[in-house]
Amino acid sequence: MLSAKAGPFHPEDAERIRCVIADDHEMLRYGVRRLLEDAPDFAVVGEAGDAAEALKLVLEHRPNLVLLDISMPGMSSFEAGRLIEEHCTGTRIVYLTMHEDREYVQQAMRSGASGYLLKDTPAPLLLRALREVNSGQRSLSPQVETRLREEASQRKQAVRVPLRRSTLTLREREVMKLLAEGNTVKKAAALLGVSVKTVEAHKFNLMRKLDIHNKAQLVTVAIQKKILPLPVPI
Repeated sequence: MLSAKAGPFHPEDAERIRCVIADDHEMLRYGVRRLLEDAPDFAVVGEAGDAAEALKLVLEHRPNLVLLDISMPGMSSFEAGRLIEEHCTGTRIVYLTMHEDREYVQQAMRSGASGYLLKDTPAPLLLRALREVNSGQRSLSPQVETRLREEASQRKQAVRVPLRRSTLTLREREVMKLLAEGNTVKKAAALLGVSVKTVEAHKFNLMRKLDIHNKAQLVTVAIQKKILPLPVPI
């Protein structure tokens, strides 16, 4: 587990939009932190590599915004979001993620999110969205809004969604991602903080639901469902 890191407090920070950043990729945290610190109206008061550490920082610093990645090891980001919503009513939650799937957006909204933004959002638009959220508005990336509108239209037209696109639980998706990345069941259990038997049960369920019979098929379907990013050509 990565340790939470709080930044030094400056008196002028009280006049800025105070933020906590949580992502298990250090380079992404660094990039977002630089973007916010270069803006005159933002201050980063802490950063963390997982949801549990982010929760601790939010409880300690009571920031205006917390930026949460979704696919982090250990505690679910949505569970952290629910606890932040319950105990830190002055902190607005923004999920900064690569996932456009409706299931993730719905989970985010149910956990109290005020924003759902994709990681490829251009820097000026990201800053504008964060300012909107801080002012009390709700902000979604345009791609997400378009996806939700299209899916709502499809449901109205009674277009059937294939079973393999809509039936995985959030935990099954997390297990699928870890296994597709090459982790063993034992390693996945350690990363998620659950028993090996629990991971094996989730693996059995997801492979049954998706009619998967081997590792190669699991990786292929994980890429199709955008649970695993496409490999970058060398």
